[in-house]
Amino acid sequence: MSTTTELIAQSALGGIPLLPLIRDTLYGVFGLLLVLLFHGSAINFIMLRFERLTIGNLKFKQYNRVFFHFYAAFFFIALVHIVEIIIWTLYIITLNLMDDGIQTLLFVGSCYTTVGFVEDILPAGWKSLAFFISFSGLFSVAWTTSAMITMTNSYKAAWNLKHHQKDPNFS
Repeated sequence: MSTTTELIAQSALGGIPLLPLIRDTLYGVFGLLLVLLFHGSAINFIMLRFERLTIGNLKFKQYNRVFFHFYAAFFFIALVHIVEIIIWTLYIITLNLMDDGIQTLLFVGSCYTTVGFVEDILPAGWKSLAFFISFSGLFSVAWTTSAMITMTNSYKAAWNLKHHQKDPNFS
């Protein structure tokens, strides 16, 4: 091994070995992007479908359908988050970091929700991947919250119209 290669392999940043840090970062960012692209596509599809259906329902004064679509959208958003946990689980198993699918699913769910009810069971050298799972969960939940607030405003407007409020934005 050459001196340059040994120097790179032994380099550290603040006591953290540089090569594993770069490797973890690249794999983590890839997983994060994969999950966030899926999340954005799914949330936008659900939101736009809700808006399109709501506009039609309000036009024909079908307020109960707006309510149904509202709750259906929330159900599908919950499914999106479950699928994202499964995506991370499959990603970790594909990288051969863990063999037990159930343990991996529980670990990923613990990181994604940032609850932390499962200990870190990633192998040595891959521990920082948990941060990227947590980041994806935090970003996804924030994005979902934004979408849900938008849909709640439409729900409230339908509720006010159904109950004969002159102003659909009346509180």
